[in-house]
Amino acid sequence: MKLKTMNRAAAAMLALALTAALTGCGNTAASSESAEASSSSAAESGSESAAESTAADESAYAYLADFNYAQAFDENGYLVGIKASDYVTLPEDYADITLSADLGTVSDASLNSYINENVLSQFATTEQVTDRAAEDGDTVNIDFVGSVDGVEFEGGNTQGKGYDLVLGSGAFIPGFEDQIVGHTPGESFDVQVTFPEDYGKEELNGKAAVFKTTLNYISVKVTPELSDEWVAENLAPTMAMSNVAELNAFVKDSMLYDQQSGEVYKALCDKVTFADELPQSVLDYYRDVVLMEVYRYAKNYGTDMATILSAQNYASVDAYLEDMQPTITNFTQQQLLMQAIAEKQGMKCDDAALAADFSRFFGSNDPSRYISTYGENYVKMNVLQSEVMQSLIDNVKYE
Repeated sequence: MKLKTMNRAAAAMLALALTAALTGCGNTAASSESAEASSSSAAESGSESAAESTAADESAYAYLADFNYAQAFDENGYLVGIKASDYVTLPEDYADITLSADLGTVSDASLNSYINENVLSQFATTEQVTDRAAEDGDTVNIDFVGSVDGVEFEGGNTQGKGYDLVLGSGAFIPGFEDQIVGHTPGESFDVQVTFPEDYGKEELNGKAAVFKTTLNYISVKVTPELSDEWVAENLAPTMAMSNVAELNAFVKDSMLYDQQSGEVYKALCDKVTFADELPQSVLDYYRDVVLMEVYRYAKNYGTDMATILSAQNYASVDAYLEDMQPTITNFTQQQLLMQAIAEKQGMKCDDAALAADFSRFFGSNDPSRYISTYGENYVKMNVLQSEVMQSLIDNVKYE
């Protein structure tokens, strides 16, 4: 089952735990200064040849080929060799957080809409309708042969393979889609249009054309009806849910988590203080996490990181890293903060916790796919962070 948008920490599995949803505790002014400095550095580096820059970048970061997301974490989801409380000072009232009351509720309408758009829609099927006329907004499947002055032109024939077209989308020549409305599947008819003067092909610009068209069928998306039987049949194997009430509870918890986690984290940032110097090993790890996104993208497209980053106006990988320093610091602070709370509360994610709690936060009772991609200890870290955040949310007060 695909439930990407339902996973409370879906971004975590893609890269950085809750960082996509949470606001960093870093200094905004410092971030701005760093960005300005990196821009200046990039401009100064612009005089270097592309070949020299690429060679330097790629040789310096070749070690990323062996990077493992799980390498920074132990079997309980903690940073290896790091006691977070050495770098984070938590006040006694760190968990005393008050939020706006509207963040603590989810309306029935919002819940139903979320399930329809993010769960049921993923199981929707397409049916071919042939017993009514096509209407504006319908997706129709058509075949056509286009001609100008009785001569067929290149690219104007579907060769009987059918073409899906949304009526009213404006995807075809003005007037084409309007002439399909009102016809019934099985009908063949002429569609008469005039190509725009600036169509882009000299032999067609401004020419009147006739498309001999056949309406094959209308495609209609059918969404399943939510019921206990449907949940048991479709969600029990992957999410261990057997009825609508269980699905509603999971989605509601997920929505509340999404609504509140960012605000809770901001409140935490207002309460805690960090050491002036953060552990270099963690800063280095998140530097590599940031780089890995670029590295993997470059490898997928058969190029190098410098080339990818040049499209974003970075003169080199080093210039990009300099620009990302505030982000790397924020990632590191978040990791330390969440672990510091876990240490204080005696929380950990061992094998038993992973088996028991993974489905609670990630919408699946099988973590194997994530483990194979990111490593077990990285997955444990994500579950632990989710547990920490949930414990804070559970104790939130509302006003």
